[in-house]
Amino acid sequence: MENFTPISALVGGSLIGLSAALLFALNGRLAGISGLLAGLMPAARQDATWRVMFLVGLIVGTGVWLAATGRPVVAFDVGWPVIVGGGVLTGIGTRIGAGCTSGHGVCGLARLSPRSLVATVTFVGVGGLTVFVARHVMGV
Repeated sequence: MENFTPISALVGGSLIGLSAALLFALNGRLAGISGLLAGLMPAARQDATWRVMFLVGLIVGTGVWLAATGRPVVAFDVGWPVIVGGGVLTGIGTRIGAGCTSGHGVCGLARLSPRSLVATVTFVGVGGLTVFVARHVMGV
C-alpha cells in the first residue's frame, strides 16, 4: 500500500460513481462492465455504439491518466500465466455471479440490492483468500 494516496482514490472513486450515475440517468443502463462486454457478443446489436464508447472511454481514460501523471496505473510482479489464469477465473466468476464488481459493487450497492451485497462480500472475501493462498501458501 505504499502507493495509496487518499486524494487520487477519492477522485477516482468519484469519477467511477459519476460515470455510473450518468450512464444510468442518461441511458437507463447499469455500468456493469462484464454485462456491458457480454452485450457486444451477438454479431448485430442495436445498442453496440454506447457499449463500445463506454469501453473505449475506459481505455482512453487510463491513457490520459498515464500521460497526466507519468506513472503506470498498475504494475504486476507475476508472470503472464498467472495474469491470464486470473482473468479467466474472473470471467467465469462474473458469469456465475451474474455480474462483476462494477455491476454489483458500484451500481447494485447504490440501489441497495441485497443480492449485490452478497455478491460484493463474496468477491472481496474470495479475493482476499486468493491473495493469502497465492502469497503465503504458494509463494507466488
